[in-house]
Amino acid sequence: MNKNFLFSALIIGSGLFWQSCGSQDESSKQQPGAQQGQSAVPVSTTVVEKQIVAGTKSYPGSVIPLQETKIFAEVSGYVTKINVADGASVSKGQVLYEIDKIRYQAAVDQAKAALEIAKSTLQRGEKDLTRYETLAEKDAIAKQTLDNALTDVSNQKAQVQSAQAALTTAQTNLQRAVIRAPFSGVVGISLVRMGALVSAGMTEINTISTVDPITVEFQVSEREIAEFSAYQTGKSATEISAVLPDGTTYANPGRISTIDRAVDPQTGTIKVRATFSNAQNTLRAGMNLTVNVKSTSKSEQNIIPFKAVQDQLGVYNVFVVNDSSQAEIRPVKLGLKVGEQVVVESGVEAGEKIIVDGLMNVKSGARVVENTQAADNASKK
Repeated sequence: MNKNFLFSALIIGSGLFWQSCGSQDESSKQQPGAQQGQSAVPVSTTVVEKQIVAGTKSYPGSVIPLQETKIFAEVSGYVTKINVADGASVSKGQVLYEIDKIRYQAAVDQAKAALEIAKSTLQRGEKDLTRYETLAEKDAIAKQTLDNALTDVSNQKAQVQSAQAALTTAQTNLQRAVIRAPFSGVVGISLVRMGALVSAGMTEINTISTVDPITVEFQVSEREIAEFSAYQTGKSATEISAVLPDGTTYANPGRISTIDRAVDPQTGTIKVRATFSNAQNTLRAGMNLTVNVKSTSKSEQNIIPFKAVQDQLGVYNVFVVNDSSQAEIRPVKLGLKVGEQVVVESGVEAGEKIIVDGLMNVKSGARVVENTQAADNASKK
């Protein structure tokens, strides 16, 4: 009797065990689905739009004169006159400085005298040669005498040329004792004073630079070369302005005048110069300022909110929501920034849905659900 009871209990217990296992299996099969429903990340999204874009790009720039040169003494001596005030405007050819001219004038006088002597000697030699040639025709002199006369005349001509060259050098040095402005512009603060001893090619005296017009040099990306070339040739309209160091906008507009011949391979940028009128000398050489370039696109551009962009060590990405409501990371190439929005040159297409808020909780491949309020809370965390 006890054996039959134990056998029945064993059968019933086994049945309950397998039933329990089966219910656990069914529960575990249903659990992933429930977990998947709970793992969807709440986000807010927007659709990539196409529109004509008008915006402003800003670039750090520096003021560069069209012409600028350092003035050095070309002859040695003492400064005897300073004919220009520090920082004054000068015209081309205006006398700026004078160096003691006494010895250079003396050198000119000596060279002139030497030239006259050489010319007189040549004239006498040529007369002798003419006389010897007449006698030689009558066989009245030895041929050697005629040959010597020819050689003397040749040497005397060379001496005249040498004396002429010496005179030219002396006159040049005398002219260089007077330092003139090579072009119209503004001089800086003089580096020498009256009575200072200067050395030829060694002593810097001053610097002169042009003022009006003047250029502002800045760097643009190699991707923008075609755009700025169109501005330079007038094929595309643009507005160029300069913001001064005190934050005010310079009154006169600029224009793109020069694009450098080559791209810097290390930075991927190229130098561009904008020319501004500068009659009041407001823009000073070396001044650091900001160049604003305002332009309007010729065709519609893809545009998205700038906050949807993630910057990972200079690589820009956005999350695109696919047809399966999954987040797909996509590298993008950015263009002009317009307020809170930015142009996307490549990476997404118009009509695609991208994630704007809730990005901190999103990973590539994650399921997402549209929930603006929850996404905003997630992004604030």
